[in-house]
Amino acid sequence: MSSSPPEIFDRALALRRLDRAWRGAREPGADFLISRAASELADRVSLVKRRFALAADLGTPGPHAAAALAASGQVDEIARIAPTRLSLGAGPFFGAVGDVERLPLADGRLDLAVSLLALQTVNDLPGALIQIRRALKPDGLLVVALVGGDTLTELRQSFVLAESEILGGAAPRVAPFVEVRALGSLAQRAGLALPVVDLDRMTVRYSNMLALMRDLRAFGATNALAVRSRAPLRREVLMRAAAAYAEAFSDPDGRLRATFDVLWLSAWAPHESQPKPLKPGSATMRLVDALKAKR
Repeated sequence: MSSSPPEIFDRALALRRLDRAWRGAREPGADFLISRAASELADRVSLVKRRFALAADLGTPGPHAAAALAASGQVDEIARIAPTRLSLGAGPFFGAVGDVERLPLADGRLDLAVSLLALQTVNDLPGALIQIRRALKPDGLLVVALVGGDTLTELRQSFVLAESEILGGAAPRVAPFVEVRALGSLAQRAGLALPVVDLDRMTVRYSNMLALMRDLRAFGATNALAVRSRAPLRREVLMRAAAAYAEAFSDPDGRLRATFDVLWLSAWAPHESQPKPLKPGSATMRLVDALKAKR
């Protein structure tokens, strides 16, 4: 009997905060991370020399990914599954509101599936990848970007220090993120072929820690961990965290560094035309003989 995945994230809360972020006045430049990811997506898709009849943008908060696909000229039709009605937006594509944990997609329909900065907050990442693989046609392409690695490590360390000093222990405030090696393994477990994973690190500088937190709030990316503390954040903890951040992570000009790691996964739905590893024992030359030949 299969067990349900652990509830790491409060999905309902995450979606409410995302909806609130899109309902309010947008902070200029607060979507810098997803704008950068959309530009990178366009570059990556352009390297694939084929045309895609039907592409789907799965869960990207905002129209950035779909707009990049539309501008590429490589896609005939674009569908969007957006996390909230407000983030669905408008554009040359059709769409619906849906959750990336329960994708409303038929099997074998998509030639291309993309998702930007959405899958890092699902409770069942392997399950989401399996759903996407099933929705792809054989030899269909998946391109995913998700926050991972050492993202916001400075913020995490500063709050741990502040809460440990003042409260005697730290509550989880920054989500656990997937690592590069783990993402490739998850793609293989989901039945995807030829996975390639790489990391794009971006260091953003802020005048202070509160400016960073304002950006996160404006993008709906605040703490939605299921085991988060329900108690209001005490002012003395916030001020000590801000001071610790400035002490440990400031540049000579006084501005503070914030790390954002975006993990990229490209993989394919299996197809008989794809390269396959040789079967064990099928080599025509012994390794020792090959090494001797090279000498």
